[in-house]
Amino acid sequence: MDLAFTAEEQKFADDVRTFVKANLPADVRDKVKNGKHLGRDDYMRWQQALGKKGWLVYTWPKKHGGPGFTPAQRYIFENVCAEEYAPGIIPFGTKMVGPVIYTFGSDEQKAKFLPAIRESTVWWCQGYSEPGSGSDLASLRTKAEKHGDHYIVNGSKTWNTMGHWADWIFCLVRTDPKAKPQEGISFLLIDMKTPGITVKPIIMADGGHEVNEVFFDNVKVPVANLVGKENEGWTCAKFLLANERLGIAAVPQSKRGVEALKDIARAEQDNGKPLIENPSFAEKIADLEIQVTALEFTELRVLSQMAQGGQPGPEVSGLKIRGSEIQQRITELTMEAVGEYAAPYLPGLLWHGSNEEPVGPEYAHLTAPRYFNTRKTTIYGGSNEIQKGIISKMVLGL
Repeated sequence: MDLAFTAEEQKFADDVRTFVKANLPADVRDKVKNGKHLGRDDYMRWQQALGKKGWLVYTWPKKHGGPGFTPAQRYIFENVCAEEYAPGIIPFGTKMVGPVIYTFGSDEQKAKFLPAIRESTVWWCQGYSEPGSGSDLASLRTKAEKHGDHYIVNGSKTWNTMGHWADWIFCLVRTDPKAKPQEGISFLLIDMKTPGITVKPIIMADGGHEVNEVFFDNVKVPVANLVGKENEGWTCAKFLLANERLGIAAVPQSKRGVEALKDIARAEQDNGKPLIENPSFAEKIADLEIQVTALEFTELRVLSQMAQGGQPGPEVSGLKIRGSEIQQRITELTMEAVGEYAAPYLPGLLWHGSNEEPVGPEYAHLTAPRYFNTRKTTIYGGSNEIQKGIISKMVLGL
């Protein structure tokens, strides 16, 4: 694989960097660089700037309003944004429900929902996991009963990310309780302002309100908000999950994380020597860099395949497994590098305006909250155990 960029691609990289430097709000960049939690407005300001440029839905084809980036341009865009400490684009609209709508939705649905996703004027969230139906998603029990031109939805969803900020939620619901599990599921778009919806926070180990429980009590949803055919929502679900798992690999963010780890290891320790000079620790960093490079090449092969008209296949399960494990490994080595300064657990410092006083180096107080929060990466998007099952069946034929 030839990874040398052409002169045109180099110019594109320069253009992206110039745009990011000019349009990324300084306070948002500072929060990302220092590991602070971002608010809804932080994300929206950046995403709307990208929307005006036409780059927010950078994975979309031109016929649906995307920029039609080549695999090289997509790679460059993601890496430059990470290098400049831009926040990650919230994927629920741009990389999840948007592609589902333009692939399976009606013309009316495309006209109604896609422009707002491209411009980041509507915030979407995901309604998949339920209490008792996480990795075994096909066992979901939230039901939708058809009454004339509406469905009546009852049930609950959990581990709903950023649903307290959302305008709309895309949900998997059971429309035929007598069918086989995967055959009785439909894909619905639901306005979060609809009467009967309640959002309750789940506070995470890092002290943040990131995820929620969402309850549906006789929620009335127009049949016009059904994407695809009734009882065939599993097809939409599998398509969406393949795109989600490709994004979970988060290669540019892991590259940025490795560089931050190396900066910490270069700092002088209490014994007067930087940790990077310790052969054992230096070997661990080198091993991590090799893993990130291998993951990057695998992702580039998938992007190249997609550019030729292919769809993400079972190989994205491998990306999800390795990418999430690498993200966890970065936080583990950071804990090791920080040492005892990670012990004062001050999650409030992740939140703007906290009055807690940091202990030790400036970066130390972020280490433990990040470590605990990153334990989830091997679970969401389909647990790594489920991904190994997919690879065993689809790739190895076991």
